[in-house]
Amino acid sequence: MISGITIISLLVVGACAADDDYEEVGADCVNLDNQLPDGSYEVVDEDLCDDDGTVRYHGSHGAYGWYYGGARSGTKVSKGTTVRPSDVQITTRKGTVIQRGGFGGRGSSGS
Repeated sequence: MISGITIISLLVVGACAADDDYEEVGADCVNLDNQLPDGSYEVVDEDLCDDDGTVRYHGSHGAYGWYYGGARSGTKVSKGTTVRPSDVQITTRKGTVIQRGGFGGRGSSGS
């Protein structure tokens, strides 16, 4: 006879095992205070952005944050979003994982 706790444990393990099927989204660190006329943003060094998705302010130098899923052309990125997606793995252009996808992933949103 299988107990309720055993069934729940098996469901949790199954959900965790399915984590390998998450979607991957790229992220670029941009100066959010400097949107270009064509709607794109200038990509800056990713050390200026926090991994937790919050916008980082550097006085009069700007507000830096992640831009998710954009199409990059040279040093500009467009056609993405500043809203942090949930249940996906987010990886920077340098290969740093800033959010793990699937069960247990951080699902917060940035601006």
